[in-house]
Amino acid sequence: MVDMEKIESLEQLEDSNKELAKTIGLEAYKKLVQHYGGSYIYINKPDTVVRNERNEEICRKFNGSNYCQLATEYNLTENRIRSILKQKKEIL
Repeated sequence: MVDMEKIESLEQLEDSNKELAKTIGLEAYKKLVQHYGGSYIYINKPDTVVRNERNEEICRKFNGSNYCQLATEYNLTENRIRSILKQKKEIL
């Protein structure tokens, strides 16, 4: 196994990896390489990461008839609000 501790600076990395290491930090980059090296990793978009929390918030704010208000507040269609509420109801 390769000793990642030998990597002490960004200059030791290939150019294609420097930006990632710069973004998340060298130590986090080394952990990422140790755990996922050679694998394909999909990184969700920020809105996908927070979607579940947003949907939970929509359900908490729903009062039985405020579809339009929630659609406007969350920049979604009324149909999407109804779909979110229906999915939540089906889970329960």
